[in-house]
Order: sequence, then structure tokens, then C-alpha cells
Amino acid sequence: MENIYKIENKKFSKNKIINYIVIFIFIILFFIFGNLIINFFSSTFEILKKYSSYYIKGLEITISLSLISVMLGTIFGLLLYLMKSSEIKSLNIFANCYIEIIRGTPMLTQVFFIFLGVASIMDFKKFGISISSFAYITGVIAVGLNSAAYVAEIIRSGINAIDKGQLEACLSLGMSKSLSMEEVILPQATKNILPSLANEFIAVIKETSIISTIGVTDIMYNVNLVRGSSYKSLEPLIIGSLLYFAITFTLTRLLKFVEGKYDKNWKFI
Repeated sequence: MENIYKIENKKFSKNKIINYIVIFIFIILFFIFGNLIINFFSSTFEILKKYSSYYIKGLEITISLSLISVMLGTIFGLLLYLMKSSEIKSLNIFANCYIEIIRGTPMLTQVFFIFLGVASIMDFKKFGISISSFAYITGVIAVGLNSAAYVAEIIRSGINAIDKGQLEACLSLGMSKSLSMEEVILPQATKNILPSLANEFIAVIKETSIISTIGVTDIMYNVNLVRGSSYKSLEPLIIGSLLYFAITFTLTRLLKFVEGKYDKNWKFI
């Protein structure tokens, strides 16, 4: 017991020394770069105060764009999964080709393809649609269609992770395939699907920054406006990054709360 006590004391003293060294290094760095850090943060707060309306507008557009894209991606992703698992070969081939093309090409290319493609076949001005509204609509479609390919694979992998013997057992008991999926397979597959789906939703929020390239006034679009107006390059980017972090962090906490509301059988308590 005495030897164990001595070993624990040595570990504690070693950790204590390391902590003191780290604190000392931080103090030295603060004395060296303190003025630079203070000036940088004061400049950042001044920009935030002066251009807050830009960031608020961008935040509203980003949140609405993300929510609609996630809903569109989830619905179409579920449809793609059903097509991929269908016994109708034409639907199966279409779903496989779509998923491979979307996953194998850059999202920026897809955004421009939809934006320019729709603009070339439809005169949106005849319908009273402004260029900014048209960019927003095509941006939502592009992000939603891109997300759908990944959602379909998440659902497929989550369901395939369930032992096939469970479905066979349900069928042998006289249950239909749809009833077996609803009552037995899907409640268990949800456990596998939810964490990956949450990660996909967070990725979609960050990927919406690409839509600024077609003129959607999201956070990144307004960040570039602020950079041009303030002649500051780094500070507006820091503020924009913090806004994205706030959205994704809040969503992560919310999704973990939802996951925690499930019991061992993955039904709401």
C-alpha cells in the first residue's frame, strides 16, 4: 500500500510540475504578444459592432437555407434508399448512378451546374423572381440534392447493420416485410442512423458557405462584404467562423439531447 501511495504521489507531483510549466509558457507568450492580441480582439469587436446588421442578415439566410436543405435532403435521401433497395432494376440503377455521381464530383461544380443549368432553360424574370431569390432557390436545391446521396447511404448502412436473421424470423412468424421493418428493424437501425445523420446535418450547415459563390447572401457572402468595406481580412472571417461554430455547437447539443431521450429499446421515454 505504501508503494502504491508513493507512486500516486510521484504522478501527482509530475502532473503538477507540467501544469506549472504550461502556465508559465502562457504567461510568457502573453507578455510577448499581449498587445497584439488585445488590439486584434478590440478591432474584431469594433467590426462586429459596426457591421452587426450584415452578420444578422447572413445568419438568418444561413439558418433558413440549412433547415430547408436538410429537410429536402432527408426526404429525397429516404426516397433514394427505397429506390436502391427496390427489386425494380431501373430504379436501382438510377439510384446507384445518382449516388456515385454526387459523391464523386465537387459540390461547387454541382451548385454551378444547377444554377446555370436552370437559368439557361428557364427565364426566371418572367415569373417575377429576382436574381437573389433565384440564387437562393437553386442553392437550396443543390445542397439538398447533394445531401440526399449521403443520407441514402447512411440509412442503407444503418439498416444493413441489423442482423438479417431478425427479418427472417419476423417473416417466419407471419409478419409482412413492411410491418417487420416498421416494428423490429427500423427502431434498432435508428440507433446506428442518428449519430451519422447528425454529422451529415452539421456538414450541410458548413457546406452552405459554398452557395455564396452564386450570390446567396449567407454568412460568408456578408463576410466578404465586410472585408471589402472595412479593409480588414482576418477579423470578419473570425466572426463568421464563430457564427458557424455557434450554429453547429447548438445543433450538436440538441441532437445529443434527443438521442439521450431514447431508452435501450430506442423509443422515447
